[in-house]
This record gives sequence, C-alpha cells and structure tokens, in this order.
Amino acid sequence: MSIINKIEKNINECIKRAGYEVDKINLQPSGRPDLGEYQINDAMQLSRKYGKNPRDIANDIVIELEKEGIYNNINIAGPGFINIKFTEEFLINSLADIAKDINNNIDKLPPKKLFIDYGGANIAKTLHVGHLRSANIGEALKRLAKVLGNEVISDVHFGDIGRQSGMVISEIKRMFPNLPYFDENYKGDFSEVKLEITKEDLEKIYPRASILAKENEEIMLEVTAITKDLEEGNRGYVELWKKIKELSIEDIKSIYNRLNTSFDLYEGESDCYPYIPSLIEDLKNKGFLYESDGALVIDIGKEEDNSPMPPLVVIKTNGATLYATRELATLYSRVKRFNPDEFWYLTDLRQGLYFEQVFRASKKTNIVNENTNLEFIGFGTMNGSDGKPFKTRDGGVMNLLQLIELVKEETTSRINTNIVSEDKVEETSEKIAISALKYADFLPYRTTDYVFEPSKFADLEGKTGPYLLYSSIRMKSLLNKEEAQIDIKELKKLKNETDRELIILLFNLPLVLKNSYNSKSLNDIAEYIYKLVSLYNKFYSENKILTEQDEELKKSWIVLTNVVYQTTMLLLDILALPVPEKM
Repeated sequence: MSIINKIEKNINECIKRAGYEVDKINLQPSGRPDLGEYQINDAMQLSRKYGKNPRDIANDIVIELEKEGIYNNINIAGPGFINIKFTEEFLINSLADIAKDINNNIDKLPPKKLFIDYGGANIAKTLHVGHLRSANIGEALKRLAKVLGNEVISDVHFGDIGRQSGMVISEIKRMFPNLPYFDENYKGDFSEVKLEITKEDLEKIYPRASILAKENEEIMLEVTAITKDLEEGNRGYVELWKKIKELSIEDIKSIYNRLNTSFDLYEGESDCYPYIPSLIEDLKNKGFLYESDGALVIDIGKEEDNSPMPPLVVIKTNGATLYATRELATLYSRVKRFNPDEFWYLTDLRQGLYFEQVFRASKKTNIVNENTNLEFIGFGTMNGSDGKPFKTRDGGVMNLLQLIELVKEETTSRINTNIVSEDKVEETSEKIAISALKYADFLPYRTTDYVFEPSKFADLEGKTGPYLLYSSIRMKSLLNKEEAQIDIKELKKLKNETDRELIILLFNLPLVLKNSYNSKSLNDIAEYIYKLVSLYNKFYSENKILTEQDEELKKSWIVLTNVVYQTTMLLLDILALPVPEKM
C-alpha cells in the first residue's frame, strides 16, 4: 500500500471520529505550497450531506487530525479547505518505507486479464510515422498495466491479408512471370523455390503496384481476383505470400525492437481464417445476419442514436470477407483462446467509428459477453514543423525508419566523445535517439496532434528524453561512488524545503500512475518524471552531497537519491525509454 493510500485511510479515520462518513477521501496535492503540502476538500461535500457549515465541519476534522502527531501547520482556507503538512519524522519514516521496496509506493489494482492490440503494421508495406504512436503508447500502457498488477496479452495484429497482398503478388508476377508460384500445374516443393527479393525490393514493390492498379482498371481487376484466390487457398499464392510475410515480418520486428517494443503474439488478420466459417454459421443460425443489396450485414443501430448508424457489412456481394469480418473473427478467436476481461485497441482517431461498429456487433451477437470491456484508444498524429505529416528532405512521405535515422543524426552530433568511447558511440546515440523520439511522443495528451522537431527534442536542456537520461545517469554515478553507504537505517534527517518537496513528489507517484491508467494516456507520467528529475537536479545543485560534513545528513541524502533514482528508472522502463551507460 502506498504512502498516499495510508494517509487517506488515516484521514478517513479522523473524519469518522469527528462524527462524519465519507465514501472516498478527496486528498489533493496543494496548489498553494505556502499553505500546505496537501489539501483535504471533503468538508464541502459533507456540508451538503449533513446540512452544516463546511468551516464548522472542517474545524471538527482538524481537531482529530491534530491528535495524530504526523501533521503540522494544519489550517483552514476559504469555505472549508483543510491544508496539511507532515512532520519531519513522518516524512523520514515514509521515505524509509519506500526505500525498502519501490513497490511499497505503488497501489496495485484488482487484477484483470487484458488483451492489448497495438502495432498494426501491414505486411509488405513500409512502416510509416503513423505506426510510431501505436507502438509507443501500446507498449507503455502494457508495461503500466503490468506494474499495476494486471495480466496482459499483447498482439501486433499484422495486416497480412487483403488488397495489398493481391497488389504485391500481381507485381511480383509481372516481374517474375515464370516462377512456379504462378504455374497451376506445379506439384513440387515450394520451399525449394528461390525468391530473389530483398526487403529493399519489397519497400518499392507495393507503392509501384498501387500506382499501376489505380491507373489501370484491368490491373485492379487482376489484383481483386488474386486477393480472392489467395483467401480461398490458391496453393501457389499462399506459398508465395508466406515467403513475403517471412521477409516482411523480419524487417518489421527489427524496427519494433529498435523502439523497445515487443509483443506476446505476432499474429495477423489471416490467423482468424479457421474461425470464420463457424462464426458465420453461428451468426446465421441466431438470425443476426440479413441481406442488404446482395451483401450480408448486421444491424447495429440503437434507439438512442442521434444520427443513423450504418449496418456492419460482414460478407460482400461477391461472397468475400471484409476487414470487419476478420475483426469479428479475431475477437471470436481471442475470446475462445484467452477469455480476457478487457480488450484495448490502439489506432489513430480516424478509426473510431469503425471500432464502434465492431464493438456493437460483437456485443449484440454475443461474440463477447456484456461484462467484457471493449475500449478504443485513439490517438492524434505526429507532424513536422509545418504542422503537416512528416516529409523527407525531397518532399516524399517519411517512413518510420527514416525518422529514427533523422533523430539519430541529431543525437550522434551531440555525443561527448570525451565521455563515451568510440566503440560505444553508435549504441549510445541509438538509445538517446529512441528515448528522444518516444518521450516527445508521450508529452502531449494521447488524442492531441503535435509537432516533432528533431533538434528540439534531441536537446540536453528542457523537457526532453536526453535530459531525463542525463539526469538518471548522474544519479547512478553518484550512487556508484557511495554504494556502501546506501543504508536505510541511516536515514535520520532532512535539511530544507527542497528535501521535503522531493519526498512529497514521491508520495504523488500512485496518483500519477492511476491517472495515466484511467486516461490511457502517458502525458501525466511524462510530466511527472520531468518534474521529479528537475527537482532532484535543484536539490543536487543546492547540496554538496559527497563532501557534506554532517554524516547523518549525507547518508540521508544518499538514501533519498537512491529512491529518486529507482523511481526514475521505474518510470523510464514503463515508457520503454532505453538508458545508456554514459552520454
């Protein structure tokens, strides 16, 4: 149980002794540090409940608080806001409790099984800048959920079927028409067939095929036919597509690994295919599917809708499945295999209506039960300095790998080679670049579009990833010099207000984690970690820790430094920001 949780329980007991009952304590960090470190705002709520003046209620509560011996400078402001500070003894004892185990300052949630769908890379297509936010936010939410006590299953959910597969196969057919994959009479082993295509070739094949299909109706018809044949199990197409998938997935994984992002499952849309026949049969038997203009659809409108909600198309007029069909079948399979309590889907905000349709259909048809939470976690876009999607220097669309390399150019130019050895420059620059890119992505609220400027966010000064890394490395360096002296029993005294402010800020960690979890946005954590390291840097500049003559104070400061460092590293790990040894 966290310190803040213990304080709230203690305050609740004081309110009960004062003769009042409150459902939940409304304890908030004070916006007026001159009045107190925390503010209790419950007197106004109790005033409505008991019909008494809120200041009179506040006075009753203060009398009980004063008996506890852990609060001082208790005062009432305005209509009944109670401001409190803590005694030095309480702060020291509480810090010692956190120092024993950082988990003592984290409130676990009632455990749930969560299934998080993020990533969304398309096979045979280049990862673009839009995939960054899904990977970053999804990975951080996965890690946060685990820290708070949940079981989490994550899936990259590749787009590995659909029109892009038909386009790529059609283009390879034009390039290499004599390959056995296109020979209906071939009976040999496809594993022995060499496909002379590299990942660099693959990056060019889809854009070229897409342009040709848009310009030529016959080619588009061929693409449609190939896509349908692939879905229906054409042996040559299936084996060729397997080879393309292997090549593409290897490349995609390497980029996700660079982003410090991983998944429990590397499945795609096509993995749901074995479940589609039984799903369709079930939907037909229960009367959920009906014909509309030759297609089979599910009606998902509700009486309370302010505007018409279009039905969800499940089977097209030509009998082919759609993305939505595969989404329902994927949910169907995930429920059967994992039966999670909640599903979280991360994509950009533009897909909100689509997921609303899928969620309604899945609830109406009992693919998931009514108690299973389905949550769409949409996000805004990352743009260039002109406010538009990132472009390359020649004006083309920038892919994700190009963006990483662009940021890496900035960080490499700033490496201090007097500190970082030549053989470590590449690794160090990579970690700083990834942290710079990811931290900038977390600073705005999840749904906000934002501008990313490589030179700004690669800077060591200001609210940037490199600033956080540098600060954590400095803490670690200090602790390495005094490792033998990190002794919780030596935590005996504080010196000034900055010491107190650091401990109070540490108390607020559970509130920040809870807010981030509830909002499914990492901006609270991003802001908090910046405040924490900035306040520590102020503390560091005010005090000569290693040369302090008062041994009790010196050892207390080292314990405080260690707790701040452990908390910083916990948060950097939640955000999946890699930390170099030196920089």
